[in-house]
Amino acid sequence: MVSLLAKIFIKKPGDYEDGETRRSYGVLCGAVGIVLNIILFGIKLFAGLVSSSIAITADAMNNLSDAGSSIITLIGFKLAGHKPDPDHPFGHGRVEYISGLLVSVVIILMAWELMKSSVTKIINPEAVECNWIILSILVISIFTKIYMSIFNRAYGKKINSPALEATSKDSLSDSVATSVVLISTLIAYYTGVNVDGYCGVLVSVFVFLAGYGAAKDTIGPLLGQPPEKEFVDSIEKIVMAKEHTDLGVIGIHDLVVHDYGPGRVMISLHVEVPSDGDIMEFHDLIDNIEHDLANELNCQATIHMDPVCIGDPMTDELKGYVKEAIGQLNDKYDSGLTFHDFRIVSGPTHTNVIFDIVLPYDYCMTENEVTRFIQDSIAKKKDAVFIVVNYDRAYA
Repeated sequence: MVSLLAKIFIKKPGDYEDGETRRSYGVLCGAVGIVLNIILFGIKLFAGLVSSSIAITADAMNNLSDAGSSIITLIGFKLAGHKPDPDHPFGHGRVEYISGLLVSVVIILMAWELMKSSVTKIINPEAVECNWIILSILVISIFTKIYMSIFNRAYGKKINSPALEATSKDSLSDSVATSVVLISTLIAYYTGVNVDGYCGVLVSVFVFLAGYGAAKDTIGPLLGQPPEKEFVDSIEKIVMAKEHTDLGVIGIHDLVVHDYGPGRVMISLHVEVPSDGDIMEFHDLIDNIEHDLANELNCQATIHMDPVCIGDPMTDELKGYVKEAIGQLNDKYDSGLTFHDFRIVSGPTHTNVIFDIVLPYDYCMTENEVTRFIQDSIAKKKDAVFIVVNYDRAYA
């Protein structure tokens, strides 16, 4: 159904990278979710009142909250589509993450209300009625929610939307919750054992877990999280392409990805080039790499050019000592220490060895301890050498 509606209402339904197409899919999925959830709310509320089942009524109220969540998602896509302005130079893309978070909060609050109602029903149980109309409504609801989960997940992946993927998880948990309600209704009908309140508790737990999971998925981008490994690999592949290394690119480091919402990604990185090369040629090379990243990954790239001394015996010797010391730490602690921006400054009495180390957040040694270990290791091989270390963190 969504595919058919997309062909009718979306101008370029296959161009998922286009901003207007993304917004159109978000609005379309939100609108379909509103309609289906309101229908499910109506028929389940009828079934719950007729059968006196708190589990069915709770499930109906859950569908009503889902309709409200779909409205929030729809509004989020509309607001996220606004163009950058003086107050928001990076656009409004993160509104989509905020809308996903609001959906999660609504889901969690609804879970709490369902839990309270279900506990009340356990304390004061009532007989549950069952007939083929009620059972049919529950079965239809299960398959409808599975369908909603499938199309929200599919289009959430295609347009890279955390809000739609959160809605997909919620719909899947709803189908499980309704299945529990169906089972409790059948148990009451065939055995006379009233487990309605207990099943209501299970429904509320499913709803809460869905809300919690969706909240985690949307809070991450808002607070700032590492980029996907595939995205980082794509950046490195483009920068270190053969046509770039042939022209002088030696390495890449200090990669930072700034996510301002789907389709609004900015990256910054350092690219190493030989220090004895032509600066104008390297500047042109860096410009070309920035354009390649923008065209292939739909992002805005800013590259800092780092000149690296190549072929100097003293530099190579001291760099080898540092590499050996860091290798010893990696072997001893099974860690992934790396270093870059290596250079030396020689003077009449001593030589300063300057470089950056990428230190994992949970590393077992402090910065001072790492510095001391490397200094002591080099001192055994070379006199009058002092290291100056700047410590980085891995942002990608």
